[in-house]
Amino acid sequence: MSVYEELEKRGFISQVTDLEIKRYLEDNKVAVYCGFDPTAESLHVGNLVPLMGLAHFQRYGHKVLPLVGGATGMIGDPSGRSEERNLQSVEQIEKNLKAIKKQMKIVLDFDGENKALMLNNYDWTCDMSILDWLRDVGKHFTVSYMLAKDSVKTRLASENGISYTEFSYMTLQSYDFLYLYRNYNCTLQFGGSDQWGNITAGLELIRRVEGEKVFGITFPLVTTSTGEKFGKSAGNAVWLDAEKTTPYQYYQYWINVSDEDVEKMLKLFTFIDVSKIEEVCKKHKEAPHLRKAQTLLAEEATKIMHGEEGLQSAKNASSALFGGDLKGLSEKELRTIFNDVPSTLMEKNKIMDGINIIDLLVMTKMQTSKGNARRLIQQGGCYINNQQTTDSDYVLDLSDTLHSSILILRCGKKNYHLVSVK
Repeated sequence: MSVYEELEKRGFISQVTDLEIKRYLEDNKVAVYCGFDPTAESLHVGNLVPLMGLAHFQRYGHKVLPLVGGATGMIGDPSGRSEERNLQSVEQIEKNLKAIKKQMKIVLDFDGENKALMLNNYDWTCDMSILDWLRDVGKHFTVSYMLAKDSVKTRLASENGISYTEFSYMTLQSYDFLYLYRNYNCTLQFGGSDQWGNITAGLELIRRVEGEKVFGITFPLVTTSTGEKFGKSAGNAVWLDAEKTTPYQYYQYWINVSDEDVEKMLKLFTFIDVSKIEEVCKKHKEAPHLRKAQTLLAEEATKIMHGEEGLQSAKNASSALFGGDLKGLSEKELRTIFNDVPSTLMEKNKIMDGINIIDLLVMTKMQTSKGNARRLIQQGGCYINNQQTTDSDYVLDLSDTLHSSILILRCGKKNYHLVSVK
């Protein structure tokens, strides 16, 4: 099987610039590039689609060139946007680049025999003057050609219009393809379906300047069955950085994928063999309440991004809501897990002096009276940090807290309360 067939089976292919691409990839080992926007210190799950796609190319022996747009990131791509992006400084973009490369190394091999090579387009554009650019690049683009692109037409029709800065973005990305063709023999660009106009502009520039034919493949922009788009600009970002989205949150995101989306997500976001995915999803449909497909997705996706340790941490955190041990969890994990439960702020000196469990249950309004609290405790329905207590005279102090700052109270199976000690 060729990489094209692999990508096609997994749902990575939306459009191709030429139907010959399938045979081309069967007969040749090529250099393929995909651009990433360095506008944040972390990639998000939407960026995982092209990363996973590049990983498949690399696994089939092709040379992969992830390109981070240090130059184009200073301009901003108008594609798929209704307003202009905020421009970033060179220093901020450089900081973002370092963080992004660490995440790319998790999915791509930067050290093997067929190692990936991360490039920054700022390196080949920073020394070009505006006169150089207009003479060597701009002259190959007619205004009518650029105005015909959907990304430009959409912005022209919008309330905010389009600045000359963003209008020129197409020429920058096209020049990237030309530069990579000349210097790395790159003959294929891989990008999101919203990049179709930029990709075809790059093909046209290479045809005009070099008289050669190159190719482009776009992948579909991943949305849920409800039409919700992945991505930080959509306000629902699931970050790859564990500091921004903890392994627990990451795991929970995948475990909550709908039945309608789970097969698609397994094919895109894991390396599990397609035949196995289809087999698991077939069994899942027979007993969807068991959520076996979602569990497989959550485990594999979390393991890819956060390793075995991150997966175990996520599973431990997940079990906390079902009475699992809390002592091995960090303060950040605990606050994340119990972020949505009712909470009470308690001064540290109050618990240092000691507080009776009955008084605490009433103070936090978990019980309406001391009598109710006493009965609950005696019947075995009260838990401190998921540990059952049947002593209604028990006095809590700072040693009962987790990380000297948290108490988790539970009444019954699911009634939680977070006491934050400060």
